[in-house]
Amino acid sequence: MKAQLFDSELKVMDILWRVGDTTAKELARMLGEQVGWSKTTTYTVIKKCVDKGVIERRGTDFLCHARISKNEVREQEAKKFVDKMFDGSTDLLVASLINSNKMSPEQLQNLRKLLEGLE
Repeated sequence: MKAQLFDSELKVMDILWRVGDTTAKELARMLGEQVGWSKTTTYTVIKKCVDKGVIERRGTDFLCHARISKNEVREQEAKKFVDKMFDGSTDLLVASLINSNKMSPEQLQNLRKLLEGLE
């Protein structure tokens, strides 16, 4: 499933990914506490997610269920970023990260292990 999610939609999805199926009322309460959203704002964002097909509402208490996993969204966003900034070249992305000296020795070791696992 492909859907572009905006930051506000990701806030709703993040709760569903962390705690599982949750009522719209409970999402509104949590987001009110976390980011200061009103109930109306939360319900509007939930509706946008439903319209995009990434949330399914179930039952009379509007239980919200994530229809896309966090990993799927990560993969979509990573691909979009690599396409936009590195002309689709993941090796240029990795080279950029390594050359920027932003990776710790542990991260570099983990990257080596990941690459060895792909061979």
